[in-house]
Amino acid sequence: MLYIMRHGKTDWNALQKLQGQIDIPLNEEGKEAARAAREKYKDIAFDICYSSPLIRAKETAEIFLQGTNTPIITDDRLKEMAFGEFEGVTGYFNNPSCPINDLFVNPVSYVKQGGAESFEELFARTGSFLKEVISPALKENKDVLIVGHGAMNCSIISQIERTPLEKFWDNLIQNCELRQLKFPQDL
Repeated sequence: MLYIMRHGKTDWNALQKLQGQIDIPLNEEGKEAARAAREKYKDIAFDICYSSPLIRAKETAEIFLQGTNTPIITDDRLKEMAFGEFEGVTGYFNNPSCPINDLFVNPVSYVKQGGAESFEELFARTGSFLKEVISPALKENKDVLIVGHGAMNCSIISQIERTPLEKFWDNLIQNCELRQLKFPQDL
C-alpha cells in the first residue's frame, strides 16, 4: 500500500511565504502536528519511508516514525517544486501581476520564469521516482510512505489518480495529513 504525507508547518507557512527548495525547518506547531499524526496513525505500519531531503520533510518523517524501525531514505526527486527567484515572496496567490500567480490559480496557463521549475520538469522527476522506486516496492507488497511537500505531493497524486492539470491543486493535502493512494497497475 502507498501513503503520502505533507511536512509539518514552518514559520514560512505561517507567513505565507513561498518556500520551494529553500531549506526551512519545522516550527513548534509543525513538530507537534507530526507527533499528533504519529498518535493518530499509530496502527498503520510502514516497511519503508521515502522523504524529501529538505529538513521540514525529513524531520516530519523522523518525528512521525519515531519508535518504529521504519527506514527513512531521502531522494532529491522528492524536493518541493523549485520556484526560483520567487522563493520567499508573499502575496503570490492573490496578486495576478505576480509572475508565479498562474501556477496557483490557473496551472494550465503557467509558464516558468525566473529560475522556477515547469510542471513538465516536476512531473518528469516525480514520475521517474514512481516508476523506478515506488512501483517495484509495491510489487514486493511493501507498505510505503512518502513524506514531501505541497506541490511535489500534488504531482505524485496527480500522476497516480490521473488528475488533469487544471485540477492539480485539488490534490493538495494539509500539513501532516496522511493519504492512502491506490497505485495503478500500468504506472
